[in-house]
Amino acid sequence: MSRVLGEVVGRAGEEVQVERGPLGPAQFWRGQSRYLVGELLDSWVETAPWWRRDAAGAGASAELVATQEVWRVEAVRAGRSRTSFAGVYDLTWDAAGNRWWLVRVHD
Repeated sequence: MSRVLGEVVGRAGEEVQVERGPLGPAQFWRGQSRYLVGELLDSWVETAPWWRRDAAGAGASAELVATQEVWRVEAVRAGRSRTSFAGVYDLTWDAAGNRWWLVRVHD
């Protein structure tokens, strides 16, 4: 089961700070908590959902075809045992906005 995080300014997820390593996210901060990425489980590129585009625009728009990187990672809150407390998180990189988002937490 997974949980999609709430919408913020018309976008699902919450903004997070990410330190990127050579293969993808190495760690991220959610509020005051730091999470260490133990394993990269998957990554892909997707386009933004068409229903989230600007309603004022007509026809094709740059927002409609803009892509974002998605990274599914196994991570643990710093200071905790990976075997007991690891979770699976989906992080997205929004290049246009120069921001990282935590969009899904898997149970």
